[in-house]
Amino acid sequence: MLSPQTLGEPDRRLVASWAADCAERVLPLFEAEAPDDDRPRDGIARARAFGRGELDAAGQIRVRFVAGRAAQAVSSPAAVAAARAAAQAAGVAHMGAHALGAAAYAAKAAGLATPDRPDALHDEIAWQLEHLDGATRSALLQLPLLGTDSAGPLGSGLLASGVLGSTIREIQAALCEPSGRSGTAQEGAG
Repeated sequence: MLSPQTLGEPDRRLVASWAADCAERVLPLFEAEAPDDDRPRDGIARARAFGRGELDAAGQIRVRFVAGRAAQAVSSPAAVAAARAAAQAAGVAHMGAHALGAAAYAAKAAGLATPDRPDALHDEIAWQLEHLDGATRSALLQLPLLGTDSAGPLGSGLLASGVLGSTIREIQAALCEPSGRSGTAQEGAG
């Protein structure tokens, strides 16, 4: 039996596109430091192509770690987080829960890139939530809450702790609200 973090392939295709959108917003942070390294951009492009149904899951599973290796090519924490956001987006073909990892790393990258703006991380989360369509939101709602299922990225590993964990918890709480927005997003939408 598949983990509930996997999602069915149609739902993985939906969340792959959203994960790619999240990762692409912070990609310039990586490319500013490593302009000739196209691994994160390629990972995002593959996530989009998977989302459109142009690539199969099996082929993507074999190359899902390539974008993540680019994190070793940069030194700034924001650039590292941006590469990891792309890697998580590329991993959605394998397991849908990686979409929340992509969003969390993207928000972390946005926050690290602008330490003088304490709301940058929450502003990024608000953008992410505002760019969810109903079908993608429904797919994300099928995922178990962070830390409640050990069979995947939402288990007790790296995504469950620190800023990544708090970001995923904030996103999941907002998904459960009737408006689908966090308090931060509601304030900014007014």
